[in-house]
Formats: sequence, structure tokens, C-alpha cells
Amino acid sequence: MEDILTIVVPCYNEEEVLPETVKELGVILNDLVRQEKISERSKILFVNDGSKDRTWELISEYSEKYPYVTGLKFTRNYGHQNALLAGMKTAVKFSDMIITIDADLQDDVNAIYQMVDQYLDGVDVVYGVRNSRDTDTFFKKRTALAYYGLMKKLGVNLVPDSADYRLLSKRATEALLQYQERNLFLRGMVPLVGYRSAKAYYPRKERFAGKSKYPLGKMLHFALDGITSFSIAPIQLILILGIITTTISILMMVYVLIEKILGHVISGWSSLMISIWLLGGIQLISVSVIGEYVGKIFTEVKHRPRYNIEDENYSMKMEKD
Repeated sequence: MEDILTIVVPCYNEEEVLPETVKELGVILNDLVRQEKISERSKILFVNDGSKDRTWELISEYSEKYPYVTGLKFTRNYGHQNALLAGMKTAVKFSDMIITIDADLQDDVNAIYQMVDQYLDGVDVVYGVRNSRDTDTFFKKRTALAYYGLMKKLGVNLVPDSADYRLLSKRATEALLQYQERNLFLRGMVPLVGYRSAKAYYPRKERFAGKSKYPLGKMLHFALDGITSFSIAPIQLILILGIITTTISILMMVYVLIEKILGHVISGWSSLMISIWLLGGIQLISVSVIGEYVGKIFTEVKHRPRYNIEDENYSMKMEKD
């Protein structure tokens, strides 16, 4: 019997693009079934992450129309990473492999063929990797390269130009779900699983419709989460900064004493203000960085659920098949 594939698609206000997403993923799924590479029980699982438009209504309609379309509904918005995790946790019981992909159709759905072929060759993790960044602005392209370089120096094992478009086998998914942290950064967590991996290259397209759900502010917050969730280097940097500042202060003190002995001391408002602002800035940055880590500890120790599910029909459909 062929392996069961579940395609997990997180959705947040995607009513404009959802009809085309269902169409394109449906074609891929049915084609793989015809090729006898996956089971006819394979499904698409749309995770509604607290959408405020007609996203869930459309998911419900398509679920009644197509046997391979299923849905999961959060009680409110819990975030993209939690939506991915909820979809995987729901699907892993019935699936032999799980593919995660965003609903905006920027990631080429045809790469799914490569992913499935590599899985059938014995690969447990297949990363969808962009073969170019031609669709990005100059600013986004440069900042992305700088971020990957920074993460590499911090010792975080990321796959460059890879986001959350990937295939995981059943055992790789089960291993990933054992990670219990609330501050999720799946791009950094998946490589920690350690099973055999490969890459599927594809060209990234413009959004089919709708607006990006990751504006600059949200992207910066996500990037900071990635750094602080996988490295204590920023705290170590504070120690180095403190040592440098102390050294400079000692040198300045020696300089002032020498100037006083030589009688060259002149009251200087500028030097005083520069010192105050410099030390104040360093202190505020240091407290903020430490606060970021304390905040993550605060979130983790409360052990609140990552999400709450209001409705879900994936399990029912799988049990009926």
C-alpha cells in the first residue's frame, strides 16, 4: 500500500488565494495518486489560524466538496509556527510523510514531486530551497544574507534560503514534536532532528493574491526569536561589552589624573555628556537583551498550551477512509 501524504497549509486571512491554493494542491495530490506514489487516502489539511475573513467558511465548503480537503480551526490567532505544529501533530497519527507549505503560492507546488521522490528514496527530511532571490527587494536580499551569516557564526544550523516549505517523514515529525519549547523557531529546530536530509530547489514567485502576513516589524521579531531561542551569544556579548567599557573607563581615569597633575584640566561639558549617553545606552541595551531571555523563561515555565482547537475534521475523514 502506498504511503499517505498530508500537506499542512497554515492560513490567516487567505480568502483571496484559497480557491487557487485548493486547485493547485489538488492537482498535485491527484497526480501523485495516479502515479501510485502516494495513497489515495492522502489529504490537504488547512489550519485556520484565527482568520477574520471567510477563510474558515471556504475551507468548510471545500471540505464538503472534495474528499481530500480537511480543516482545523484555532479558537483565535496563535501564530504561523503554532499553526504548522498543530497541523503536523494532528496529521502524524495517520501520515507516513507530511509536507508544510504556505497558502500564498509563492513556493512552487511542483517541488512537491521532488520531495516525494526523495522521500521514496529513503530521505526523512527534504528542505524546499529557493534557487534565487530575484523576487526580493535589494534590502530584503541583503538583510537575509546577513541574517544567515550571523546565525552561522552563532552556531545555529539553518538551511540558507529555506523557510517552512519542507517534507518530514513520520519518524522525523514524531522526533520534532518531542521538542516542547513555546518559543518556536521551526527553521532552527528541524535540523536538530538529525535524520537523513536532502534539498529540493525551486523558483519563488510573487504572491498569487492578498497581502504578506509578515511585514518588516514581524520579520524582525521573528529573526530575534531565532537568535535568542538558539544562542546565548548576545548575553556573552554583553560581558565583552562590559569588559571593553571598563577598560576604556580605567584608561580615561588615568588620562584625567595625568591631566590634573600637569594642570591641563578644563571643565568639559561635551565629554561629560558623551560619557553619560554612552554608558546609559550600553546599560539600556544590556538590560533589554537580558530581559528578552528572562521573558522567554517566563513564557516557558508557565506551560500554557501552545494553541486551542475549536474544530477539526481531518481525523474523522481519515478514520472513515
